[in-house]
Amino acid sequence: MAEHERAREREHEHVRVAVIGSGFGGLGAAVRLRREGITDFVVLERSCAVGGTWRDNSYPGCACDVPSHLYSFSFAPNPDWPRTFSGQEHIREYLERVADTFRLRSHIRLNTEVTQLRWDAEQLWWVIETSNGTLTADVVVSATGPLSDPKLPDIPGLDTFEGKVFHSARWDHDYDLRGKRVAMVGTGASAIQIVPAIQREVGRLTLFQRTPPWVMPRMDRAISKAERWVHRQLPFTTQARRGILWGIRELQVQAFTKRPNELGAVEQLAKRNIHRAVKDPALRAKLTPTYRIGCKRILLSNTYYPALARPNVDVVASGLSEVRGNTVVAADGTEAEVDAIIFGTGFHVTDMPIADRVVGADGGTMMESWEDGMKSLRGATAAGFPNFMTIIGPNTGLGNSSMILMIESQLNYLADYMRQLDVLGGRAALAARTGAVQAWNDKVQRRMERTVWNTGGCNSWYLDANGVNTTIWPGTTTEFRKATRQVDLAEYEVLRLPKADAVPKPRTGTGTATGKGNGKARTGKKVEVAGA
Repeated sequence: MAEHERAREREHEHVRVAVIGSGFGGLGAAVRLRREGITDFVVLERSCAVGGTWRDNSYPGCACDVPSHLYSFSFAPNPDWPRTFSGQEHIREYLERVADTFRLRSHIRLNTEVTQLRWDAEQLWWVIETSNGTLTADVVVSATGPLSDPKLPDIPGLDTFEGKVFHSARWDHDYDLRGKRVAMVGTGASAIQIVPAIQREVGRLTLFQRTPPWVMPRMDRAISKAERWVHRQLPFTTQARRGILWGIRELQVQAFTKRPNELGAVEQLAKRNIHRAVKDPALRAKLTPTYRIGCKRILLSNTYYPALARPNVDVVASGLSEVRGNTVVAADGTEAEVDAIIFGTGFHVTDMPIADRVVGADGGTMMESWEDGMKSLRGATAAGFPNFMTIIGPNTGLGNSSMILMIESQLNYLADYMRQLDVLGGRAALAARTGAVQAWNDKVQRRMERTVWNTGGCNSWYLDANGVNTTIWPGTTTEFRKATRQVDLAEYEVLRLPKADAVPKPRTGTGTATGKGNGKARTGKKVEVAGA
């Protein structure tokens, strides 16, 4: 190969920040970067549109279980939410508007999947391999989210099934369920929405339930035109509504984190909810959990129990264990002939696939470094991975409130992180100290010991393979916001290039491109990647 050809292969576009994902976390990061005066960034999105979870989950009945005015950015209020609990289509439309309102389209690269990220210690930047080529970035913000990669159980014989199989997050809208015999596997947040949405049209529905969820009434209603008019004319009313919703949930946190026994009264309300909708004692027994309410996420529905009580629905109080041809077999031996199997079996939350693609300073992957459980400093930065920040990282999840509150706190941390790099000047990176990461994680896990998620007697997706809760934040959103208000440089090692190499390499000026987020190759200045 000619030398000039090898040199051309070593040339890649360089940006200040690369954001991975265009859901709430990714779009929020993009908005915050622009507000900080940083325009040299790109948003890498593997799909053909923005929206993240709310793009991928389009199953019948899909909706949010957090009130609309709380499940939206504080800096982008929406006075026109049509319902108190919004459906998937309304949330996706909201995210599309955010992308337009804050002029993010020119930064977004659609159909661009990140296949590997590798830390280059010689240049103090990340080398990012994508399905559309290679680029480098000073800082990477991973906003892929924990609910992005569906988890399918390893069921013996599933590959021999002659019917239709799909996950709730990959719904096949071309498949007609009318009159079909359908197996629904799982009883989580997606399943309790899917079951009532499809029950009327299917011929027979068999629900495989390993563990029943606690389900409370969903206080959903249409928001009147008058209310929306008031919110448009008097913006402070939208803020007040959001504040009230937030405050109520902050007051609830103590019961989840310090006094789980106080949740007994809520359990009684949930049991009454079952009794009102389900008259058959045997079915009621199947649907009544034996663990403390709150140990798993409390689900909201007015239609789930009535749907299960219909004549064309069978509830199997056991998980799916085997498939024999078109026969599905439960662990308790129950069998059913079905035409389609729908998995509502959750996502790779404690083993996020993106972690297997991130190669850090020591040459190992983030997945390998998390072999004993996910750990990061303030839910954002992991030891051994300089200038790499995760939005919705370990122990940032919530059991009773809106994740947007946590995302915005992490955006505050991101903003100060970028300011600290600017103050340091030149080519610099911040590497989270192993001791600081461990100290933060130890503190979180000590607080976790008293919580309902650890003491409630359930086995939830909050726990990893070792039984450690690496998912939930054991405190209030106020506490987390305080903890992520600014970067403490004492928790980081400052990395710099040797003086001879300290002059910044040229890079693109804006991170924007020809075309508007269509995934095509971008033009701009090039830089040479050492060792490529």
